[in-house]
Amino acid sequence: MTAPPSRWHAERVDGRGESYDTKWEQLAAAGASVHGEADFVCLLAPRRVLDAGCGTGRVAIELARRGIDVVGVDLDSTMLDVARRKAPDLTWVEGSVHDIDVGTGFDVVVTAGNVMIFVQPGTEAAVVANLAQHVAPGGHLVSGFQLGHGYG
Repeated sequence: MTAPPSRWHAERVDGRGESYDTKWEQLAAAGASVHGEADFVCLLAPRRVLDAGCGTGRVAIELARRGIDVVGVDLDSTMLDVARRKAPDLTWVEGSVHDIDVGTGFDVVVTAGNVMIFVQPGTEAAVVANLAQHVAPGGHLVSGFQLGHGYG
Protein backbone atom coordinates (compact mmCIF):
# COMPACT_ATOMS: atom_id res chain seq x y z
CA MET A 1 0.00 0.00 0.00
CA THR A 2 1.35 3.42 -0.90
CA ALA A 3 1.02 6.08 1.77
CA PRO A 4 -1.04 9.11 0.84
CA PRO A 5 0.67 12.48 0.98
CA SER A 6 0.76 14.13 4.37
CA ARG A 7 0.25 17.71 5.45
CA TRP A 8 3.96 17.68 6.24
CA HIS A 9 5.68 17.98 2.89
CA ALA A 10 7.66 14.83 2.19
CA GLU A 11 9.87 16.33 -0.48
CA ARG A 12 13.38 17.21 0.55
CA VAL A 13 13.74 20.79 1.76
CA ASP A 14 17.38 21.45 2.59
CA GLY A 15 17.88 22.84 6.08
CA ARG A 16 14.39 21.98 7.35
CA GLY A 17 15.68 19.36 9.79
CA GLU A 18 18.34 21.69 11.14
CA SER A 19 15.95 24.62 11.58
CA TYR A 20 13.41 22.40 13.34
CA ASP A 21 16.08 21.02 15.65
CA THR A 22 17.43 24.50 16.44
CA LYS A 23 14.04 25.47 17.89
CA TRP A 24 14.28 22.68 20.47
CA GLU A 25 17.91 23.44 21.26
CA GLN A 26 17.01 27.08 21.93
CA LEU A 27 14.12 26.09 24.20
CA ALA A 28 16.37 23.74 26.17
CA ALA A 29 19.11 26.39 26.43
CA ALA A 30 16.52 28.81 27.83
CA GLY A 31 15.69 26.31 30.56
CA ALA A 32 12.46 24.92 29.10
CA SER A 33 11.63 21.29 29.69
CA VAL A 34 11.72 19.66 26.26
CA HIS A 35 11.39 16.04 27.34
CA GLY A 36 7.78 15.88 28.55
CA GLU A 37 6.89 13.15 26.07
CA ALA A 38 9.87 11.04 27.13
CA ASP A 39 8.98 11.60 30.79
CA PHE A 40 5.43 10.38 30.14
CA VAL A 41 6.51 7.36 28.10
CA CYS A 42 8.94 6.37 30.86
CA LEU A 43 6.04 6.23 33.32
CA LEU A 44 4.85 3.21 31.32
CA ALA A 45 8.18 1.43 32.00
CA PRO A 46 8.81 0.26 28.44
CA ARG A 47 11.77 -1.80 27.31
CA ARG A 48 11.15 -1.12 23.61
CA VAL A 49 9.60 1.97 21.96
CA LEU A 50 8.66 2.90 18.42
CA ASP A 51 8.88 6.67 17.96
CA ALA A 52 6.55 7.12 15.00
CA GLY A 53 7.08 10.47 13.33
CA CYS A 54 10.38 10.89 15.18
CA GLY A 55 11.53 13.99 13.30
CA THR A 56 15.07 14.88 14.34
CA GLY A 57 15.02 12.31 17.14
CA ARG A 58 14.37 14.51 20.18
CA VAL A 59 12.17 11.94 21.95
CA ALA A 60 13.89 8.80 20.66
CA ILE A 61 17.35 10.01 21.64
CA GLU A 62 16.19 10.95 25.13
CA LEU A 63 14.51 7.56 25.60
CA ALA A 64 17.68 5.79 24.45
CA ARG A 65 19.70 7.93 26.88
CA ARG A 66 17.42 6.51 29.60
CA GLY A 67 18.24 2.95 28.56
CA ILE A 68 15.25 2.14 26.35
CA ASP A 69 15.60 0.32 23.01
CA VAL A 70 14.14 2.74 20.43
CA VAL A 71 13.36 2.69 16.73
CA GLY A 72 12.56 6.02 15.06
CA VAL A 73 10.43 6.34 11.93
CA ASP A 74 9.83 9.46 9.86
CA LEU A 75 8.75 10.32 6.33
CA ASP A 76 11.00 13.37 6.09
CA SER A 77 14.54 12.48 5.05
CA THR A 78 15.87 15.90 6.11
CA MET A 79 14.65 15.32 9.66
CA LEU A 80 16.16 11.83 9.68
CA ASP A 81 19.47 13.22 8.43
CA VAL A 82 19.68 15.27 11.63
CA ALA A 83 18.59 12.34 13.80
CA ARG A 84 21.19 10.05 12.23
CA ARG A 85 23.91 12.65 12.71
CA LYS A 86 22.99 13.15 16.39
CA ALA A 87 22.57 9.46 17.22
CA PRO A 88 24.13 7.23 14.54
CA ASP A 89 23.85 4.10 16.69
CA LEU A 90 20.04 4.22 16.89
CA THR A 91 17.78 2.66 14.27
CA TRP A 92 16.20 5.27 12.01
CA VAL A 93 13.74 4.19 9.31
CA GLU A 94 12.42 6.40 6.53
CA GLY A 95 8.75 5.71 5.95
CA SER A 96 5.20 6.80 6.54
CA VAL A 97 3.28 6.16 9.74
CA HIS A 98 0.41 5.25 7.41
CA ASP A 99 1.96 2.00 6.21
CA ILE A 100 5.36 1.47 7.84
CA ASP A 101 6.11 -2.04 9.05
CA VAL A 102 9.05 -2.32 11.42
CA GLY A 103 7.85 -5.41 13.20
CA THR A 104 5.92 -5.96 16.37
CA GLY A 105 6.65 -6.21 20.04
CA PHE A 106 6.95 -2.56 21.01
CA ASP A 107 5.86 -1.87 24.58
CA VAL A 108 5.00 1.68 23.52
CA VAL A 109 4.36 3.27 20.15
CA VAL A 110 4.46 7.03 20.54
CA THR A 111 3.52 9.79 18.13
CA ALA A 112 4.94 12.74 20.01
CA GLY A 113 4.43 16.36 19.17
CA ASN A 114 2.09 17.04 16.28
CA VAL A 115 2.46 13.89 14.18
CA MET A 116 -1.25 13.07 13.96
CA ILE A 117 -2.30 16.54 12.85
CA PHE A 118 0.10 16.32 9.91
CA VAL A 119 -1.22 13.08 8.44
CA GLN A 120 -3.48 13.40 5.42
CA PRO A 121 -7.02 14.25 6.59
CA GLY A 122 -9.21 11.17 6.57
CA THR A 123 -6.31 8.75 7.13
CA GLU A 124 -6.11 9.09 10.90
CA ALA A 125 -7.94 5.81 11.61
CA ALA A 126 -5.70 3.92 9.18
CA VAL A 127 -2.60 5.43 10.78
CA VAL A 128 -3.75 4.44 14.27
CA ALA A 129 -4.64 0.93 13.06
CA ASN A 130 -1.22 0.53 11.43
CA LEU A 131 0.66 1.76 14.48
CA ALA A 132 -1.45 -0.39 16.81
CA GLN A 133 -0.22 -3.48 14.92
CA HIS A 134 3.27 -2.72 16.24
CA VAL A 135 2.21 -2.72 19.91
CA ALA A 136 2.99 -5.80 22.00
CA PRO A 137 0.16 -7.38 23.99
CA GLY A 138 -0.40 -5.21 27.06
CA GLY A 139 1.48 -2.32 25.44
CA HIS A 140 0.39 1.22 24.75
CA LEU A 141 -0.18 3.55 21.82
CA VAL A 142 0.47 7.12 22.99
CA SER A 143 -0.30 10.20 20.92
CA GLY A 144 -0.03 13.85 21.81
CA PHE A 145 -0.58 17.08 19.95
CA GLN A 146 -1.52 20.71 20.33
CA LEU A 147 -4.86 22.20 19.43
CA GLY A 148 -5.55 25.67 18.15
CA HIS A 149 -3.05 25.95 15.32
CA GLY A 150 -5.52 25.78 12.47
CA TYR A 151 -4.75 22.20 11.51
CA GLY A 152 -8.31 20.99 12.18
